[in-house]
Amino acid sequence: MPAVTVENPLTLPRVTAAADAVARPVLAVSTAPGGFEGEGFPVRRAFAGIAYQHLDPFIMMDQMGEVEYAPGEPKGTPWHPHRGFETVTYLIDGTFIHQDSNGGGGTIRNGDTQWMTAGSGLLHIEAPPESLVMSGGLFHGLQLWVNLPAADKMMDPRYQDIRGGQVQLLTSHDGGALLRVIAGSLDGHEGPGITHTPITMIHATLRPGAEVTLPWREDFNGLAYVLAGRGAVGTDRRPVHKGQTAVFGTGSSLTVRADESQDSNEPDLEVVLLGGRPIREPMAHYGPFVMNSHAELKQAFEDFQSGRLGTVPADAS
Repeated sequence: MPAVTVENPLTLPRVTAAADAVARPVLAVSTAPGGFEGEGFPVRRAFAGIAYQHLDPFIMMDQMGEVEYAPGEPKGTPWHPHRGFETVTYLIDGTFIHQDSNGGGGTIRNGDTQWMTAGSGLLHIEAPPESLVMSGGLFHGLQLWVNLPAADKMMDPRYQDIRGGQVQLLTSHDGGALLRVIAGSLDGHEGPGITHTPITMIHATLRPGAEVTLPWREDFNGLAYVLAGRGAVGTDRRPVHKGQTAVFGTGSSLTVRADESQDSNEPDLEVVLLGGRPIREPMAHYGPFVMNSHAELKQAFEDFQSGRLGTVPADAS
């Protein structure tokens, strides 16, 4: 980790917060519990225990792996429905195949992202290719759920295939951090992901001892999830480590720092930074459906059971 990198970050555009930026305080740090998803692949529930008022418009995020599969072990998810939100699958290591009942799909690997807008509803499946099942290998990624406002919940489904080479690469003022902008904007630099709900999603790699203070939209919330390594967040340097999420308060900049010493198997601090404009609407969430009311959830289940959310393609394997 990571798949998308550069030999010399100093060749990239540099980003730094303005001198008069207001630093965001750290409100809380939570530790993700472990669990299993789909057919049994291990996950960390990054947002477990965090109040939705701090997450909005994000619903949940799972760190999938990091796991080294033996031959025959790689697992995925069976066909299942979604309605009312967007799923973002960011694959750091390994290979995953996506297929949905709306005709979207493709293969992602090593830094690629699949952005599926479920909207009015569809069925989809995510699974490792047969070659990976046979050989085994490293698998590591994230799945993020982003809410849609009521006005967009029943929009037509959409699928985006974002290759790792398309992400906007930036660095800190001294080149100590590599910033991959997957979606949204950072200091005027746009990521390739097209979002209905305004958000920013960044994968940052900080070398040991590096610190970065980034400009952050004041109308967005701020979250930092540690994929690997150890470091600190906020100007008061609150400690964080792998599997922890930091919740930032209001302000116009946020700060992340890597510890001087890192483990040999995780030499850098790897952090996913998220920000979004809160939707501030009622949310009714159950299983694969995220709506605004229990009546809409009930309708989603009825539509799924009656086949109105799509059918498994005849050529699906």
